[in-house]
Amino acid sequence: MKKVEDYESIRRAYFIEKMSIRAIHRLLGYDRDTIRKAITYPAPQPYQLEKPRAAPMIGPYKQKIEELLDESSQQRRKQRYTAHKIYELLMQDGYKGSEGAVHNYVSQCRKRREVKKAYLPLEFDPGMDAQVDWAEAEVWLAGERIKVSLFMMRMNYSRVRFVMAFPFQKQEAFFEGHIRAFHFFGGVPGRITYDNLKTAVFKILEGHNRHEQETFKRFRSHYLFQSHYCNPAQGHEKGGIENDAGYIQRNFMTPLPVVETYAELNNLLLERCKQNTHRKIRGQSMTVVELWEAEKGYFLPLPTVDFAPCTTHLVRPNPYSQVEFETNRYSVPVIYRSLPLVLEAYPFRVRILSEQSVAAEHLRCFGREQDMIDPLHYLPLLEQRPGAFEHAIPIRRWKKKWPKGYDRMLAELRQRWPDGRGVREFVGILKLHQQYPTEMVEQAVQLALDLGASHLDGVQLCLRQMLGDPANALPLNLSHLSTLAGVGTQPVDLQQYNQLLGVG
Repeated sequence: MKKVEDYESIRRAYFIEKMSIRAIHRLLGYDRDTIRKAITYPAPQPYQLEKPRAAPMIGPYKQKIEELLDESSQQRRKQRYTAHKIYELLMQDGYKGSEGAVHNYVSQCRKRREVKKAYLPLEFDPGMDAQVDWAEAEVWLAGERIKVSLFMMRMNYSRVRFVMAFPFQKQEAFFEGHIRAFHFFGGVPGRITYDNLKTAVFKILEGHNRHEQETFKRFRSHYLFQSHYCNPAQGHEKGGIENDAGYIQRNFMTPLPVVETYAELNNLLLERCKQNTHRKIRGQSMTVVELWEAEKGYFLPLPTVDFAPCTTHLVRPNPYSQVEFETNRYSVPVIYRSLPLVLEAYPFRVRILSEQSVAAEHLRCFGREQDMIDPLHYLPLLEQRPGAFEHAIPIRRWKKKWPKGYDRMLAELRQRWPDGRGVREFVGILKLHQQYPTEMVEQAVQLALDLGASHLDGVQLCLRQMLGDPANALPLNLSHLSTLAGVGTQPVDLQQYNQLLGVG
């Protein structure tokens, strides 16, 4: 195969040195057809078929394929003919060739028919426009490789990005992502562009009109931004965030992050978002962070109170003081076991309300048919039924995590009061966790054991001593009470102890 250098030497000999074709042939050894081509063209031309190759199998069916593709273009997108379906229809008409040949010809036809679209370069005003979308990525979370959903928001003027990971793309995650992004940006953009997400759009109407979700309308009213929606299947209308999805997957999520919790993962992503603002956009003299700082003055202000990014559900506890949500069961204090409650489902936590007070709060479980139990919810019941202490699931789970001092305290109390009072006394010590931090109660239990005060009063005394500050205690001033002036200075009379004992 001849190269550009071959053509160059032929053309130089012909045009510069004025050699004939015969002379070039004798000197350089190229055949005359190659020399004539080099004289005409400055470089080798790609091979072109002078006539179509013979296609004895598929040739008679090409017209039929063209007709099926014409028919397909008039049908709904998800009901159009695939290449495999066209192959099946041709087989019914007697086609004996391979399916691959049909696929190749269908691909050629579609490329021929494809209309290349032209796009306009766009420019946006500071603080005005943002785009939102979801992407997916894999991470190592608590030793397991899982897929997470990435909420992404991008400012069109400064190109600053915000990314947050969630276990799903539900509405509460959609709202939480917005709120975190607004706080990260330092305000609310004037308009946000979406594709037709189910979390925002209930029904697509004519043109850009949408029947929006009621909860989304309340959310938008809270922050006062405008919403704008792309045409269906027209992702290029928010091409900035579409391109960001690939960039984030390649740069923020590669190599796969190794974390223990979603909180750790989102702290990592937030740090990478901040680091990413130091880049410079092609054609801009300022960095992203400089454009972002200039943009902040144009944002809508954040409200004093954020919108609650949750869904609410009416629930009622079962006989085990648990409420069910998405197949998982969450415990509530036994005093609420017969009351109707409201469950608020946030992306990473669950709150259970009785009227306006918080009855219980748990980390949200993303598994199925799991029991999320707080042992403190069952302590009043265990005081009444100490015989169930050893077999109660809340206590069994807690025992796996509590310090060894608790086991020693329980053993000493049972030895002192084997009739059940010892267990009740220990449950009373556990109830101190409702008033004091866990670390403080654990230290107080250990201190009481060391002092030989293995009972509830001893632990409470240790807690009071830990909370007190003797250095700041003031001496008692009795100078204004003359009758008490000698208190603390009089000599000790040991005879008083004999009187107390009835001796003498």
